[in-house]
Amino acid sequence: MIRKILYFFILFLVGCGINLQRSSGIYPESSQKIARSINGVVSTAHPLATKAGTEILSNGGNAIDAAVASAFVLSVVEPSMSGIGGRTQILIYSPETGYHGIDATTAAPNDYDYENAPKKRYGYPSIGIPGVVKGLTKALSEYGSLSRADVMSPAIDLAEKGHILIAGEAIRQSFVNEQLREFEGSRKHFLNADGSPMLPGKLFVQNDLAKVLQSISDEGEEVFYKGWIAEKIVEDNQANGGVLTMKALAEYEAMDAKIVKGSYRGNELIGLWMPSYGAITIEALQILESYSDNLSDNQKWGEAIYHSIESAYLDRKEQKSIEDADRLTSKDWAKKRASEIHNDQSSIDWNTLPESFKVVMGHTTHLTVVDKNGMIAVLTQTVGTTMGSKVATPGLGFVYAQTLGGYLGEVKAGQRAASHISPLIVAKEGKPFLGLGAAGGSRIPSSIVAVISRIIDQGYSLETAMAMPRVHPTEDGIDLEFTGSNGFHMADSSYFSSLGHTVSIKREKARFGRVHAVMKDPDSPGWIGVADPDWEGSASSPD
Repeated sequence: MIRKILYFFILFLVGCGINLQRSSGIYPESSQKIARSINGVVSTAHPLATKAGTEILSNGGNAIDAAVASAFVLSVVEPSMSGIGGRTQILIYSPETGYHGIDATTAAPNDYDYENAPKKRYGYPSIGIPGVVKGLTKALSEYGSLSRADVMSPAIDLAEKGHILIAGEAIRQSFVNEQLREFEGSRKHFLNADGSPMLPGKLFVQNDLAKVLQSISDEGEEVFYKGWIAEKIVEDNQANGGVLTMKALAEYEAMDAKIVKGSYRGNELIGLWMPSYGAITIEALQILESYSDNLSDNQKWGEAIYHSIESAYLDRKEQKSIEDADRLTSKDWAKKRASEIHNDQSSIDWNTLPESFKVVMGHTTHLTVVDKNGMIAVLTQTVGTTMGSKVATPGLGFVYAQTLGGYLGEVKAGQRAASHISPLIVAKEGKPFLGLGAAGGSRIPSSIVAVISRIIDQGYSLETAMAMPRVHPTEDGIDLEFTGSNGFHMADSSYFSSLGHTVSIKREKARFGRVHAVMKDPDSPGWIGVADPDWEGSASSPD
């Protein structure tokens, strides 16, 4: 009973906006949301991941080395959001070779039968082939400069010696406590001995995960897809109604992702094609460009963002071929969509969309890194909703992503799971000046569009743009973010209601996405890194 009372007290404090990390002295780096340096900057969703990436830069590593180190650390310290059982998309800019993309999303086995497979939003039937390990090691081998041992040592150390569980992570895990208790491995790795959730401040030691990470460091990704780790994955999966096989794991490859491009008010937009949603994000910005209204007005801006996102979202299910990529990122298509906008009603048939398109509080993690030479890594990884499939294999220590079973809609044999993940780079005259991405499920593109528009249309600095309120279309109408003195207010609600919208003004922490970004400093030769002020992450530099 005492534990339960304490748990709800913590929830109350978080709901009131109290930063438990800062007040308790745990990871004071979490208060550092802005960093400036000529030697590179790192922005991630957890201060320990930011620290790992920054130390890699200090030791001579490049942006990819730092990003991969941070991503592996996030797999240890933020398992509710991501992990080596999940999927990742990475956008890379190299001053020497240009833009590159890596697709390492989760996938269905080549013999998967969606029609006859169990429809489970979590549990073993929801588990597809993990992609993160192949994706991170591909990025490191092709674009990094340091060894696996150098880059993975921070994550291994934190898993082996333990880290202090921050409030946000503890609360997220507690939300799915009942589901975690259903599975032997999840109970062992993520719950107390009595089945209760771990509380903030606990030293969280993950010896089994440390062994897994050490094996990957020593032997490479093949041990995960063909060696003893693969054998344990398949044995556990097969014994509990899953569909993974040794053949399926061995056949999986991280792939080069197709780059998609567009423009916004004279600035170049660079993103990734499916299974990333870069085309949708670019389309939304190009629709927004068609607006002649004064976007310095907060109400007009909110209306324009709402309609631009909603119109672009009409095409989420139309992303099938390379020809679709060219069409959806064209100015002509954006103008067509803009001409079809109606103020008084939604154009989206919400009844036809899978759950992942409609989930209010989406999860995922994002990081962005730039080094002293101007190389940029924009990396998003996820396990789906909180703790993904909710399944961890005994002796391995990580959860698998939700991929199959219907949460993402129909996933056919061999298909790679599409999601709203959308790493993006903005450039001027061929020179990148902004790299960003977000976490938040369906609110990822809308978060990115909002920040870019605040910078380009309203002239805000990156740090101010990240703190300004956002807008998102929902099944019920329009969500306006209330953030205090600079948020939307009741007068805005009345304005949007007069246009025929059903309006809700919300102050829910992280409801409107979590952006982590780097930007060229307009006042110096260096860069600025900013962590979303609505999350527990941080920004830092090697200085």
